Amino acid sequence: MTVDALTDVAGLRVGHATRDGEGWLTGTTVVLAPEGGAVAAVDVRGGGPGTKETDALDPRNLVQKVEAIVLTGGSAYGLDAASGVMAWLEEQRRGVRVGVDPAHVVPVVPAACVFDLGRGGDFRARPDAATGREAVEAAAASEPGAPVREGCVGAGTGATVGPVKGGIGTASTVLGSGITVAALVVANAAGSALDPETGVLYGELFQGRVDYPEAGLHEAARQRLADIAAKSAPPPLNTTLAVVATDADLTKAQAQKLAGTAHDGIARAVRPVHLLNDGDTVFALATGDRPLDAGHPLALNELLAAGADAVTRAIVRAVRAAGSVDGPGGVWPSYGELYGGRRC
Repeated sequence: MTVDALTDVAGLRVGHATRDGEGWLTGTTVVLAPEGGAVAAVDVRGGGPGTKETDALDPRNLVQKVEAIVLTGGSAYGLDAASGVMAWLEEQRRGVRVGVDPAHVVPVVPAACVFDLGRGGDFRARPDAATGREAVEAAAASEPGAPVREGCVGAGTGATVGPVKGGIGTASTVLGSGITVAALVVANAAGSALDPETGVLYGELFQGRVDYPEAGLHEAARQRLADIAAKSAPPPLNTTLAVVATDADLTKAQAQKLAGTAHDGIARAVRPVHLLNDGDTVFALATGDRPLDAGHPLALNELLAAGADAVTRAIVRAVRAAGSVDGPGGVWPSYGELYGGRRC
Protein backbone atom coordinates (compact mmCIF):
# COMPACT_ATOMS: atom_id res chain seq x y z
CA MET A 1 0.00 0.00 0.00
CA THR A 2 1.34 3.43 -0.94
CA VAL A 3 0.80 6.76 0.85
CA ASP A 4 1.65 9.09 -2.06
CA ALA A 5 4.79 10.31 -0.29
CA LEU A 6 8.58 10.11 -0.36
CA THR A 7 8.37 7.23 2.09
CA ASP A 8 6.87 5.04 -0.65
CA VAL A 9 10.50 4.51 -1.64
CA ALA A 10 11.23 1.60 0.69
CA GLY A 11 13.77 2.41 3.38
CA LEU A 12 13.41 6.19 3.31
CA ARG A 13 12.07 7.95 6.41
CA VAL A 14 11.17 11.60 6.97
CA GLY A 15 11.28 13.56 10.21
CA HIS A 16 10.29 17.14 10.99
CA ALA A 17 11.28 19.53 13.77
CA THR A 18 8.94 22.53 13.87
CA ARG A 19 9.43 25.82 15.70
CA ASP A 20 6.51 28.28 15.77
CA GLY A 21 5.15 30.86 18.17
CA GLU A 22 6.95 33.40 20.39
CA GLY A 23 8.95 34.80 17.48
CA TRP A 24 9.61 31.45 15.78
CA LEU A 25 8.41 30.36 12.35
CA THR A 26 10.97 27.92 11.03
CA GLY A 27 12.11 24.31 11.26
CA THR A 28 14.11 21.44 9.82
CA THR A 29 13.23 18.33 7.82
CA VAL A 30 15.49 15.28 7.53
CA VAL A 31 15.30 12.53 4.93
CA LEU A 32 16.97 9.46 6.45
CA ALA A 33 18.28 6.81 4.07
CA PRO A 34 18.37 3.07 4.83
CA GLU A 35 21.35 2.03 6.92
CA GLY A 36 24.31 1.84 4.55
CA GLY A 37 23.12 4.90 2.68
CA ALA A 38 21.72 5.70 -0.75
CA VAL A 39 23.41 6.91 -3.93
CA ALA A 40 23.07 10.69 -3.91
CA ALA A 41 23.46 13.64 -6.27
CA VAL A 42 22.43 17.29 -6.45
CA ASP A 43 21.64 20.03 -8.95
CA VAL A 44 21.61 23.70 -7.90
CA ARG A 45 19.88 26.23 -10.19
CA GLY A 46 19.05 29.21 -7.99
CA GLY A 47 21.22 32.34 -7.90
CA GLY A 48 21.44 32.53 -4.11
CA PRO A 49 21.92 29.00 -2.75
CA GLY A 50 22.77 28.08 0.83
CA THR A 51 24.18 24.56 0.88
CA LYS A 52 26.57 22.20 2.70
CA GLU A 53 28.51 19.18 1.41
CA THR A 54 27.11 19.43 -2.11
CA ASP A 55 30.58 19.11 -3.67
CA ALA A 56 30.80 15.62 -2.17
CA LEU A 57 27.90 14.59 -4.41
CA ASP A 58 29.72 15.36 -7.67
CA PRO A 59 29.94 12.05 -9.61
CA ARG A 60 33.69 12.66 -10.03
CA ASN A 61 34.28 12.66 -6.29
CA LEU A 62 34.83 9.95 -3.68
CA VAL A 63 31.61 9.69 -1.69
CA GLN A 64 29.11 7.34 -3.31
CA LYS A 65 26.34 7.15 -0.71
CA VAL A 66 24.92 9.34 2.06
CA GLU A 67 22.90 8.47 5.14
CA ALA A 68 20.75 11.59 5.30
CA ILE A 69 19.73 14.82 3.59
CA VAL A 70 18.88 17.94 5.59
CA LEU A 71 16.41 20.61 4.45
CA THR A 72 16.21 23.53 6.83
CA GLY A 73 14.93 27.03 7.45
CA GLY A 74 17.09 29.77 8.89
CA SER A 75 19.00 30.70 5.74
CA ALA A 76 22.75 30.00 6.06
CA TYR A 77 22.47 30.07 9.87
CA GLY A 78 20.12 27.10 9.73
CA LEU A 79 22.73 24.88 8.06
CA ASP A 80 23.98 24.27 11.60
CA ALA A 81 21.09 21.78 11.84
CA ALA A 82 23.23 19.37 9.80
CA SER A 83 25.72 19.22 12.69
CA GLY A 84 23.07 17.68 14.92
CA VAL A 85 22.26 15.08 12.27
CA MET A 86 25.95 14.35 11.80
CA ALA A 87 26.43 13.80 15.54
CA TRP A 88 23.45 11.43 15.70
CA LEU A 89 24.74 9.41 12.73
CA GLU A 90 28.18 9.14 14.32
CA GLU A 91 26.57 7.69 17.46
CA GLN A 92 24.88 5.10 15.22
CA ARG A 93 28.23 4.37 13.51
CA ARG A 94 26.73 5.40 10.18
CA GLY A 95 28.92 7.22 7.69
CA VAL A 96 32.06 6.87 5.59
CA ARG A 97 34.47 4.46 7.31
CA VAL A 98 37.85 6.12 7.82
CA GLY A 99 39.55 3.60 10.11
CA VAL A 100 39.67 0.02 11.33
CA ASP A 101 37.43 0.78 14.30
CA PRO A 102 33.75 0.67 13.21
CA ALA A 103 33.20 3.80 15.31
CA HIS A 104 35.61 5.74 13.11
CA VAL A 105 33.16 7.17 10.59
CA VAL A 106 32.59 10.57 9.02
CA PRO A 107 28.90 11.04 8.15
CA VAL A 108 28.54 13.10 4.99
CA VAL A 109 25.32 15.07 5.46
CA PRO A 110 24.39 17.28 2.50
CA ALA A 111 22.10 20.14 3.45
CA ALA A 112 20.31 23.10 1.91
CA CYS A 113 18.44 25.99 3.47
CA VAL A 114 15.51 28.26 2.70
CA PHE A 115 15.23 31.92 3.67
CA ASP A 116 12.63 32.44 6.39
CA LEU A 117 14.51 34.77 8.75
CA GLY A 118 12.23 37.01 10.79
CA ARG A 119 8.99 35.58 9.46
CA GLY A 120 7.95 34.68 12.98
CA GLY A 121 8.99 38.09 14.26
CA ASP A 122 12.42 37.26 15.72
CA PHE A 123 15.29 37.43 13.21
CA ARG A 124 17.49 35.35 15.51
CA ALA A 125 14.99 32.49 15.87
CA ARG A 126 16.44 29.86 13.56
CA PRO A 127 17.28 26.13 13.54
CA ASP A 128 20.46 24.84 15.15
CA ALA A 129 22.14 21.49 15.83
CA ALA A 130 19.46 20.57 18.38
CA THR A 131 16.75 21.14 15.78
CA GLY A 132 18.56 18.84 13.36
CA ARG A 133 18.90 16.13 15.99
CA GLU A 134 15.19 16.36 16.79
CA ALA A 135 14.31 15.96 13.11
CA VAL A 136 16.58 12.96 12.49
CA GLU A 137 15.38 11.27 15.69
CA ALA A 138 11.79 11.79 14.50
CA ALA A 139 12.71 10.19 11.17
CA ALA A 140 14.40 7.22 12.86
CA ALA A 141 11.39 6.70 15.15
CA SER A 142 8.86 6.71 12.29
CA GLU A 143 7.42 3.53 10.85
CA PRO A 144 8.57 2.34 7.40
CA GLY A 145 6.22 3.67 4.73
CA ALA A 146 4.56 6.11 7.14
CA PRO A 147 2.64 9.11 5.78
CA VAL A 148 4.56 12.39 5.74
CA ARG A 149 3.07 15.50 7.33
CA GLU A 150 2.60 18.32 4.83
CA GLY A 151 2.06 22.06 5.04
CA CYS A 152 3.56 24.29 7.74
CA VAL A 153 5.89 21.75 9.33
CA GLY A 154 9.64 21.22 9.44
CA ALA A 155 11.57 23.21 6.88
CA GLY A 156 8.25 24.42 5.44
CA THR A 157 7.09 26.11 8.65
CA GLY A 158 8.09 29.60 7.52
CA ALA A 159 7.93 28.98 3.77
CA THR A 160 6.10 31.32 1.38
CA VAL A 161 5.40 31.11 -2.34
CA GLY A 162 5.09 34.59 -3.76
CA PRO A 163 2.24 36.28 -1.82
CA VAL A 164 0.81 33.11 -0.23
CA LYS A 165 1.91 30.63 2.39
CA GLY A 166 4.06 27.73 1.27
CA GLY A 167 5.23 24.63 3.07
CA ILE A 168 6.12 20.95 2.71
CA GLY A 169 4.56 18.76 0.04
CA THR A 170 5.22 15.23 -1.16
CA ALA A 171 4.07 12.85 -3.89
CA SER A 172 4.95 9.51 -5.46
CA THR A 173 4.22 7.26 -8.41
CA VAL A 174 4.91 3.66 -9.37
CA LEU A 175 6.03 3.09 -12.95
CA GLY A 176 4.90 0.18 -15.09
CA SER A 177 8.25 -1.47 -14.38
CA GLY A 178 7.46 -1.47 -10.67
CA ILE A 179 10.03 1.24 -9.92
CA THR A 180 8.88 3.90 -7.44
CA VAL A 181 9.71 7.57 -7.96
CA ALA A 182 8.83 10.15 -5.32
CA ALA A 183 9.53 13.73 -4.25
CA LEU A 184 9.44 15.88 -1.15
CA VAL A 185 9.51 19.65 -1.64
CA VAL A 186 9.91 22.74 0.53
CA ALA A 187 7.90 25.26 -1.50
CA ASN A 188 9.38 28.67 -0.69
CA ALA A 189 9.73 30.66 -3.90
CA ALA A 190 10.20 34.29 -4.89
CA GLY A 191 7.96 33.52 -7.86
CA SER A 192 4.26 32.72 -7.60
CA ALA A 193 2.36 29.44 -7.80
CA LEU A 194 -0.86 31.26 -8.84
CA ASP A 195 -1.93 32.28 -12.32
CA PRO A 196 -2.76 35.99 -11.77
CA GLU A 197 -5.54 35.91 -14.37
CA THR A 198 -7.50 32.98 -12.97
CA GLY A 199 -6.14 32.06 -9.53
CA VAL A 200 -5.54 28.46 -10.58
CA LEU A 201 -2.31 26.86 -9.40
CA TYR A 202 0.17 26.60 -12.26
CA GLY A 203 1.10 23.08 -11.22
CA GLU A 204 -2.46 21.87 -11.63
CA LEU A 205 -2.47 22.82 -15.30
CA PHE A 206 -0.28 19.75 -15.86
CA GLN A 207 -2.55 17.36 -13.97
CA GLY A 208 -5.48 17.09 -16.36
CA ARG A 209 -8.86 18.80 -15.94
CA VAL A 210 -8.67 21.99 -13.87
CA ASP A 211 -11.48 23.50 -11.78
CA TYR A 212 -11.00 27.24 -12.18
CA PRO A 213 -12.05 29.47 -9.25
CA GLU A 214 -15.22 31.48 -9.80
CA ALA A 215 -14.59 35.00 -11.09
CA GLY A 216 -15.99 36.68 -7.97
CA LEU A 217 -13.89 34.52 -5.66
CA HIS A 218 -10.79 35.25 -7.68
CA GLU A 219 -11.44 39.01 -7.64
CA ALA A 220 -11.84 38.94 -3.85
CA ALA A 221 -8.58 37.00 -3.53
CA ARG A 222 -6.76 39.49 -5.77
CA GLN A 223 -8.03 42.38 -3.66
CA ARG A 224 -6.95 40.66 -0.45
CA LEU A 225 -3.43 40.12 -1.80
CA ALA A 226 -3.26 43.71 -3.08
CA ASP A 227 -4.24 45.03 0.36
CA ILE A 228 -1.52 42.95 2.03
CA ALA A 229 1.09 44.05 -0.50
CA ALA A 230 0.22 47.71 0.09
CA LYS A 231 0.94 47.37 3.81
CA SER A 232 4.14 45.34 3.65
CA ALA A 233 6.80 44.48 1.13
CA PRO A 234 8.95 41.66 2.52
CA PRO A 235 12.20 41.05 0.63
CA PRO A 236 11.85 38.37 -2.07
CA LEU A 237 14.52 36.14 -0.54
CA ASN A 238 13.37 32.58 -0.96
CA THR A 239 14.35 29.12 -2.27
CA THR A 240 12.59 25.91 -3.29
CA LEU A 241 14.22 22.69 -2.11
CA ALA A 242 13.42 19.14 -3.19
CA VAL A 243 14.50 15.58 -2.64
CA VAL A 244 13.63 13.26 -5.52
CA ALA A 245 14.05 9.59 -4.72
CA THR A 246 13.70 6.21 -6.38
CA ASP A 247 14.25 2.57 -5.54
CA ALA A 248 15.97 2.10 -8.91
CA ASP A 249 19.64 1.14 -9.09
CA LEU A 250 21.24 4.34 -10.42
CA THR A 251 24.82 5.47 -10.76
CA LYS A 252 25.79 8.84 -9.30
CA ALA A 253 25.79 10.31 -12.82
CA GLN A 254 22.27 9.01 -13.47
CA ALA A 255 21.15 10.34 -10.09
CA GLN A 256 22.58 13.74 -10.97
CA LYS A 257 20.56 13.72 -14.18
CA LEU A 258 17.45 12.90 -12.13
CA ALA A 259 18.15 15.90 -9.88
CA GLY A 260 18.63 18.13 -12.92
CA THR A 261 15.49 17.18 -14.80
CA ALA A 262 13.46 17.41 -11.59
CA HIS A 263 14.00 21.18 -11.72
CA ASP A 264 11.55 21.16 -14.63
CA GLY A 265 8.94 20.20 -12.07
CA ILE A 266 9.61 23.41 -10.15
CA ALA A 267 9.44 25.46 -13.35
CA ARG A 268 5.97 24.09 -14.14
CA ALA A 269 4.60 25.02 -10.73
CA VAL A 270 6.33 28.35 -9.98
CA ARG A 271 6.79 31.40 -12.24
CA PRO A 272 9.32 32.90 -12.53
CA VAL A 273 11.82 30.39 -11.19
CA HIS A 274 15.57 30.05 -10.51
CA LEU A 275 15.95 33.76 -9.82
CA LEU A 276 18.91 35.52 -8.21
CA ASN A 277 16.81 35.67 -5.04
CA ASP A 278 16.22 31.90 -5.07
CA GLY A 279 18.59 29.12 -4.07
CA ASP A 280 16.65 26.36 -5.80
CA THR A 281 18.32 23.02 -5.04
CA VAL A 282 17.25 19.46 -5.85
CA PHE A 283 18.82 16.38 -4.28
CA ALA A 284 18.39 12.90 -5.74
CA LEU A 285 18.52 9.62 -3.81
CA ALA A 286 18.58 6.10 -5.28
CA THR A 287 18.31 3.14 -2.92
CA GLY A 288 19.17 0.57 -5.62
CA ASP A 289 16.54 -2.03 -4.68
CA ARG A 290 15.28 -2.45 -8.26
CA PRO A 291 17.36 -2.83 -11.42
CA LEU A 292 16.93 -0.29 -14.20
CA ASP A 293 16.20 -2.12 -17.43
CA ALA A 294 19.40 -1.36 -19.35
CA GLY A 295 17.94 -3.09 -22.41
CA HIS A 296 15.09 -0.61 -22.54
CA PRO A 297 16.49 2.62 -24.05
CA LEU A 298 13.69 4.74 -22.58
CA ALA A 299 13.76 3.28 -19.05
CA LEU A 300 15.88 6.08 -17.63
CA ASN A 301 13.92 8.72 -19.53
CA GLU A 302 10.66 7.44 -18.05
CA LEU A 303 12.15 7.71 -14.57
CA LEU A 304 13.44 11.23 -15.21
CA ALA A 305 10.05 12.41 -16.43
CA ALA A 306 8.34 10.87 -13.41
CA GLY A 307 10.70 12.72 -11.07
CA ALA A 308 9.79 16.09 -12.58
CA ASP A 309 6.08 15.25 -12.43
CA ALA A 310 6.37 14.27 -8.76
CA VAL A 311 8.02 17.61 -7.93
CA THR A 312 5.23 19.55 -9.64
CA ARG A 313 2.56 17.64 -7.76
CA ALA A 314 4.43 17.99 -4.46
CA ILE A 315 4.51 21.78 -4.84
CA VAL A 316 0.76 21.86 -5.49
CA ARG A 317 0.20 19.74 -2.38
CA ALA A 318 2.48 22.01 -0.32
CA VAL A 319 0.54 25.14 -1.27
CA ARG A 320 -2.83 23.49 -0.71
CA ALA A 321 -1.80 22.00 2.64
CA ALA A 322 -0.35 25.21 4.09
CA GLY A 323 -2.21 27.29 6.65
CA SER A 324 -2.35 31.10 6.86
CA VAL A 325 0.08 33.16 8.92
CA ASP A 326 -0.77 36.55 10.38
CA GLY A 327 1.89 37.56 12.87
CA PRO A 328 4.59 40.07 13.78
CA GLY A 329 6.81 38.89 10.93
CA GLY A 330 4.23 39.32 8.18
CA VAL A 331 0.92 38.21 6.70
CA TRP A 332 0.71 35.31 4.27
CA PRO A 333 -2.77 33.96 3.54
CA SER A 334 -3.06 30.34 2.55
CA TYR A 335 -4.40 29.27 -0.81
CA GLY A 336 -7.25 27.60 1.04
CA GLU A 337 -8.19 30.86 2.76
CA LEU A 338 -8.22 32.70 -0.56
CA TYR A 339 -9.87 30.10 -2.76
CA GLY A 340 -11.11 27.25 -0.61
CA GLY A 341 -11.52 23.99 -2.50
CA ARG A 342 -10.33 20.52 -1.80
CA ARG A 343 -6.84 19.52 -0.78
CA CYS A 344 -5.32 17.44 -3.56
